Amino acid sequence: MAKFALYAHLKAKPGKEAEVEAFLKSALPLAQQESQTITWYAFSESEGTYGIFDTFDTEAGRQAHLNGAIAKALMAKAAELLAEPPKIHNISLLADKH
Repeated sequence: MAKFALYAHLKAKPGKEAEVEAFLKSALPLAQQESQTITWYAFSESEGTYGIFDTFDTEAGRQAHLNGAIAKALMAKAAELLAEPPKIHNISLLADKH
């Protein structure tokens, strides 16, 4: 069972929703290249609000993801696409079901 996770909460600037969705979809190949990222989800919570949830076996894997290509691309686009800085939460997983 993965023990570590990240949840990023993203709020698009008005009128930038389609661009945020396109960015999130474009990040999938980058996530697939991360050997230490077990699962990676990008999703819409509500109109203009999005999230990313991913899991890792180790803290080192989580840190590698935070220092990786997706995080760098997100931070480079944040001021252009997001109404506020991403809220990133470190999560410890207690149980899961596959």
